[in-house]
Amino acid sequence: MHVKLLRYTPEPDRTVAMSARLCYSPIGAAELETKMSDKEVASLVRRLGQMGHTSTFEHVSFTFAIEGVSRVLTHQLVRHRIASYSQQSQRYVKEHDFETILPPSLAARPECKKEFQDLCGKIQDLYNKWTEAGVPAEDARYILPNAAETKIVVTMNARSLLHFFQLRCCSRAQWEIRALAWEMLRQVKEVAPILFEKAGPTCESDRVCHEGKMSCGRLAKLLAQDAAQKAAGEKA
Repeated sequence: MHVKLLRYTPEPDRTVAMSARLCYSPIGAAELETKMSDKEVASLVRRLGQMGHTSTFEHVSFTFAIEGVSRVLTHQLVRHRIASYSQQSQRYVKEHDFETILPPSLAARPECKKEFQDLCGKIQDLYNKWTEAGVPAEDARYILPNAAETKIVVTMNARSLLHFFQLRCCSRAQWEIRALAWEMLRQVKEVAPILFEKAGPTCESDRVCHEGKMSCGRLAKLLAQDAAQKAAGEKA
C-alpha cells in the first residue's frame, strides 16, 4: 500500500478558525486571517471540535493518491459519500499482468496461499485468452477478483475525514481499510495538527464505543487511563 497526500488547503487550521470567526465579526475574512494569532487559531479550532460545530471544517480539503490496494478496499471506501473519487478503470486499462492483494490470514497458511495464487494465475490466463480473442476488456474484467490491485485518488474535506477516521480506524474495520485510514490520519496530522489532534476511532475521539458486544474493550482501558490521570492531577 502506498498513500501520498498530494494536495491540501493551505494553513487548514487557520482557514477553519478564520471561517468560524467571520460569523461573529464585523471585519472581513482576509483581515481576520492576518489578525488571528496562532494561539487564537488553536483555541478556536479545539473549541469548535469540542462543541461539535464542525461545519467550518468543510472549508478545507485533502487529496490523496492511493495505490497498492484491492478492489475490496475501494468498494468500502467509496461508501463514504461526501468525497470525490477517481479510480483506475478496468474498462480502459487492460489487466494483462494484474497484481493482487493477499490477505495476511491467507499468507500465513501456505496451502491457502498457494491455492490463492494458483486461482489468480488461472484467472489471468483466461483474461488474456479472452482479450486476445477480441473480447472487450470491459467484458473480460467480469472474472477479475476482488483481490485485484487498483489505484484511486480521493479528496475529502476535514469534516468527512473525521467521520471516516471514526469508522475506519476502529479495530472492527477490516484490516486493509484500517491500515489505510491510520496512514491517512498520520499524514493529515502533519499539516493540520489541531484539526486532527483527537481524530481516530470513537473510543479515542469521543470516549464512546458503538460496537456493543463486539467491542474490542479498548474504551475501558482509555477510561481507566483518564481516571488515573485525573486522580494524579488532583493529588498534584
